[in-house]
Amino acid sequence: MASSSSSPEKGKEKANGKPSEDVAKHKVKKEGLGWIEWFMGWFYLAYEMLFQRIVASNLQNPMPLPPINDLTFIVTGSTSGIGKEIARGHVVMAVRNPKAASDLIKKWQEDWSGRGLPLNIEVMELDLLSLSSVVRFAEAWNARSGPLHALVNNAGIFSIGEPQKFSKDGYEEHMQVNHLAPALLSILLLPSLIRSSPSRIVNVNSIIMFSSVLNKRLPTEAGINVVCVSPGIVHTNVALEVHFFAATDPQLVDYCESLKAEDWPVCAFLNHDCRPANPSEEAHNVETAYRVWEKTLELVGLPSDAVERLIEGGEVKCKYGSSQ
Repeated sequence: MASSSSSPEKGKEKANGKPSEDVAKHKVKKEGLGWIEWFMGWFYLAYEMLFQRIVASNLQNPMPLPPINDLTFIVTGSTSGIGKEIARGHVVMAVRNPKAASDLIKKWQEDWSGRGLPLNIEVMELDLLSLSSVVRFAEAWNARSGPLHALVNNAGIFSIGEPQKFSKDGYEEHMQVNHLAPALLSILLLPSLIRSSPSRIVNVNSIIMFSSVLNKRLPTEAGINVVCVSPGIVHTNVALEVHFFAATDPQLVDYCESLKAEDWPVCAFLNHDCRPANPSEEAHNVETAYRVWEKTLELVGLPSDAVERLIEGGEVKCKYGSSQ
């Protein structure tokens, strides 16, 4: 939404997510947002806050889902709740604090006692602020040779008014948690997703351009569809279940395949009321999307043909871990 002018050094800083020494030596004067950008930004915020609940009020709560008893899901950032319906499947909570997740599961089990819906929830450690942790998680899961029907990249952070922080990998924390880590996880888990196809990757954070290129690079015969979901900005009881709707709705398969057949520039995108939507105009920029793709692979330490190698059953080496 914002438009700004900056020096080449500033552009370099934005591209790799790391502070540039040159930028530290030179002050870069940024242009302010125009009144149109400010108006559109506040209008969109007001619309989301005032009308999101109304628009999503047509959704059932809990949302009806297809039979999922034999399906396995990995969900990042899932300590806020799984949802009654999705807990009938095998859910792997990929979280930074396994103890907190285990305590939460015990509470759910107590609350659900006598309901006849056995919980099948597992906890695995995953720290998105460490790309090495992402590699270890993917290695451990792929080594099981078990099923993975959907990866739900649900985790995300958003901090305002706090000092800028960087991960131990050297990347700005928002960029790593909301983009780099889920992108790396999605690629490294491709062997398990292919083995369990038809399967899906559901992204509910800021990686729409990366998702679109990934979707294009996955051949139809791989049986993996990539779906992006708008999380909205107002918390509702059905918010997380919308994400699982995207992970299980059988009609989405035809929708995703039709977009790919028509060479649509973006992958499937659902808004917060589970309806297909058209993402922003910027997301349709194919050239920019491929630049994001290439830079992302460079930053997470993967070769440019990582997806193709994994689809063919080959190995991929990431600089943050051993070979996959």
